[in-house]
Amino acid sequence: MAQENIFLDMILAKAKANVKRIVLPEGDEERNLEAAAKVAKQKIARLTLIGNEEKIKTSLGKLGADLADFTIIDHLRSDLLEKFSQGYYELRKAKGMTIEQARKQMEHPIYFGTMMIKSGMVDGLVAGAIHSTADTVRPALQIIKAAKGINIISSLFFMSRGKEIFLYSDCGVVEQPNADQLADIALTTTITAKQFSVEPRVAMLSYSTKGSAKSADTQKVIDATKLAQEKVNARFGDSVPVDGELQFDAAYVPKVGASKAPGSPVAGKATVYIFPDLDAGNIAYKITQRLGGFEAYGPILQGLAQPMNDLSRGCNADDIVATVAITAIQAMKE
Repeated sequence: MAQENIFLDMILAKAKANVKRIVLPEGDEERNLEAAAKVAKQKIARLTLIGNEEKIKTSLGKLGADLADFTIIDHLRSDLLEKFSQGYYELRKAKGMTIEQARKQMEHPIYFGTMMIKSGMVDGLVAGAIHSTADTVRPALQIIKAAKGINIISSLFFMSRGKEIFLYSDCGVVEQPNADQLADIALTTTITAKQFSVEPRVAMLSYSTKGSAKSADTQKVIDATKLAQEKVNARFGDSVPVDGELQFDAAYVPKVGASKAPGSPVAGKATVYIFPDLDAGNIAYKITQRLGGFEAYGPILQGLAQPMNDLSRGCNADDIVATVAITAIQAMKE
């Protein structure tokens, strides 16, 4: 019998309860079309599909979807192309961009979709099934930019197994965060946890627990912990515990936590795991997924003023459905 997936059930229910408008810039791609039919049938989001209009309509018809449930835009033929080109030019002209360059860039469907967010036509974007991560992240940074009070864009994975839900960050964007950036990542991931009804107990991870080893690397996490405590406290008061430096076993296993970090409000019961660098985070989520039997949802971008998310090029339709739901929840006010 399939294992219960509390996280998936939760995000689908949350998205259905407050339907948001999400754009799929790869709207005429097979997996996106299959996902779109599922999203519409389950009423998870109101979708805009960008791509070849005839192909999209034919494919959705074969999938039994009601075309009235979608907005379909062939962006290369759209009246919005010139409007968005002008808007993008205004945003980037100080960087030396010409109007001709802006028009060329707006022919890229992800840039076009990002301008739809900027213009208030949609609430979020999901792409990456046939484009690179850079193709999604670059327009996000150029056009949407960071949310107020957030200094760095980062990413996380939701790790789900049965009733267990954990947040791992950063596993996909910031390679070598310094102490201040690590603290920002902790704050942003705490905000994300609250958006998704996960009670945040934040572990700042290291190969050392409470001074068991000393090096520049452990000192970075010690410094980041203090900064994270200040940032999280300023945003949420003392309701969110942040502790470090902690080894993973001390953060996850109650008995080990009690032994290695007695009195810690986080040890043995962490729900949010902040890794010291991208190597550690990326390796850890894959080990958790492959050896631990967890479902991994991500990488989810966080810290943007409006949500945009990147898919793996190896994704399937169900992955896209889940990412649409996650993006819709991110679009809801905190």
